Amino acid sequence: MSEDNVAAEQLRLFIERIERLEEEKKGIADDVKDVYAEAKANGYDTKTMRKIVALRRMEKHARDEADALLETYRNALGLV
Repeated sequence: MSEDNVAAEQLRLFIERIERLEEEKKGIADDVKDVYAEAKANGYDTKTMRKIVALRRMEKHARDEADALLETYRNALGLV
């Protein structure tokens, strides 16, 4: 097998792996969407839930920094 054929085969395998992972990612995104829809049907505010999920993903120091900055901006605009 020539070097070109080996490189083309390796590239094809990478592309196929990426395509499979993208399909799995879409399936997971659909599952997450379903969970939010279920939560909304049970009376939960999904916009707030999304913010909580984002906050939980952040490290504590980053979350504290974002909170302090938000508080500073709120105070500056009289939204206390």
